[in-house]
Amino acid sequence: MKMKRILVGLVLFLGFISVRAQIIEPIKWSFDAVQNGDEVELRFIADIETNWHLYDTYLPDGGPIATTIIYNDSSKFSLVGDLLKEPEPEEHFDNTFQLNLRYFSNKAILTQKIKLNSSDPVSISGYVTFMGCDDEQCLPPNDAEFTFNLNKSAKDTSTKMESEPAQGSAGGGQTLWIFLMISLVAGFASILTPCVFPMIPMTVSFFMRGSENRAKSIRTGIFFGLSIVFVFTLLGALFSFGVFGPNVGNILSTHWIPNGLFFILFLVFAISFFGAFEIILPSSLVNKTDAKADKGGLVGAFFMALTTVIVSFSCTGPFIGALIIEAVQGGGLRPLFGMFFYGLAFATPFTLLAIFPSALSKLPKSGGWLNAIKVVFAFVLLAFGLKFLSNIDQVYGLNLLSREVYLSIWIVIFFLLGLYFLGKIKFSHDSDVPFVSVGRLMLSIATFTFVLYLFTGLMGAPLRSISALIPPASAHSGIPHVSAQSVSNAPAELCGPAKYADKLHLPQNLNGYFDYEQGLACAKEQGKPVFVVFKGHACANCKKMENSVWTDPETLQLLSEKFVVIGLYTDDRTKLPESEWVTSSVDGNVKKTMGKKNLDIQISKYNTNSIPFHVVIKPDGTEEKLGVTFDNDEFKNFIKGALE
Repeated sequence: MKMKRILVGLVLFLGFISVRAQIIEPIKWSFDAVQNGDEVELRFIADIETNWHLYDTYLPDGGPIATTIIYNDSSKFSLVGDLLKEPEPEEHFDNTFQLNLRYFSNKAILTQKIKLNSSDPVSISGYVTFMGCDDEQCLPPNDAEFTFNLNKSAKDTSTKMESEPAQGSAGGGQTLWIFLMISLVAGFASILTPCVFPMIPMTVSFFMRGSENRAKSIRTGIFFGLSIVFVFTLLGALFSFGVFGPNVGNILSTHWIPNGLFFILFLVFAISFFGAFEIILPSSLVNKTDAKADKGGLVGAFFMALTTVIVSFSCTGPFIGALIIEAVQGGGLRPLFGMFFYGLAFATPFTLLAIFPSALSKLPKSGGWLNAIKVVFAFVLLAFGLKFLSNIDQVYGLNLLSREVYLSIWIVIFFLLGLYFLGKIKFSHDSDVPFVSVGRLMLSIATFTFVLYLFTGLMGAPLRSISALIPPASAHSGIPHVSAQSVSNAPAELCGPAKYADKLHLPQNLNGYFDYEQGLACAKEQGKPVFVVFKGHACANCKKMENSVWTDPETLQLLSEKFVVIGLYTDDRTKLPESEWVTSSVDGNVKKTMGKKNLDIQISKYNTNSIPFHVVIKPDGTEEKLGVTFDNDEFKNFIKGALE
């Protein structure tokens, strides 16, 4: 493959070798058309290298750029039907964008049927805008041009060309095994809720009552447990097999209505668990299933299981809701497997005690400890319910629930939880705590330690271990944190107003430019080296670096005081005035947008299109370059070394 690129470069232009040799080209496009009378099938074929992905033709707002087919003149034909995709793209939840993103692997064939408006020879041209990434690096968006010559003597016309991939992230999120372990833990945790735990002896006694055949009782108890698993698994299957619609994952992940409803659900359950009121399901629903349970036998066992699930929902609702959301976002059969393992853990105590009823005497009695667990769940529900508000805030760009505000709320919640463990806070249904047990003391220590860890986030720490649960760092903040202004006594002054500063910004409140020539001119005027970062709005690795290695105080201070910083977005679609258009020395095309111009600068000067890509240009013209790194010391040493 590499030799092929070199040979093509030799044919086109001898000097082109040095430029293209380091350009990553994992996605190759070819085009063909099959004509039958005035109807034509246009086929757009993408060959994708192993481990690389091509984004789907539809992505939710707030995500990367979707694959789009643009026709230069659509008046020559009319579209017939929707764009067909083969195979169907995979769907995965992306933690960086907090969205469900769909992409193709290995190969994608997009087919669009059209009807020509004339029998005369016609040429249909345009380009495909596309993006993609692998698990380690991401590339800027690119265009693959096509031309179909139709109504000619040849039956079909095929055109092939090569193109570069795009940047973005299509990470698959949690591994399935971790998710299944969480489902098991959630199932066992549900047993300890006040709605479920008292039902264990009552339910087991139901199967042992009046039965002279212990083997039959055991068989009925096992069937009861399996029925519980079946009910929960059926709920998961409804989501896995698309009963609620093919886009339910995207809707649950991004739309404000389900996220708002889930936040309200968590809030209501939390207030209920604190003891303000009891959540009671309609008695008619419970009575109907309970009446059928009295019939006995396997039918009675099934309806007893259904009654148990319904009654327990007053406490298990948040567990089930959170698992369903996480499972649907992960896609595939996760909802089915997740609910199966949750139901399995939930049903296990009932089943085991039906087989070994003598163990009932060893169970702890219901009492104050159950209410204490309920209150702990309430605090946790309050904290995790904020995630749904954060989803709305990030997807719709409201900038209301910033990282600092979010962390502040969490600090207060978990600080109060720590006081509760110490017995300093008491609710109406709580028992007296005459002394602090060793268990409560250990839990309070762990909680207050977590509070201190959260507090370091307000001071600028990246909090990598919980980064998936909290909003990313923002350039706009009302709470002091580690930024260029907070670590530097003399923040860098610009030589003049930065172009495009009304819509673009640098991370950590750094001052800088977004136009290459303007930044170089300022550096020359101030006699400083230039720090250039090629980045993208939808670049996952860019955001990860900005929220980790850029947050180091010493690094920020050096960037703020010693450099003129230039941030060049390679995926920005801002149309440039004609006076700023440039003709590429690489492909000869005119670059009319900010992103295309910046990408052309990166390719022509540095022979790469991978982002993020960092360059330090010293006053004497020498340069130092660095690609992606999440090592704080490596990035800091790169900055320091460029100053020596």
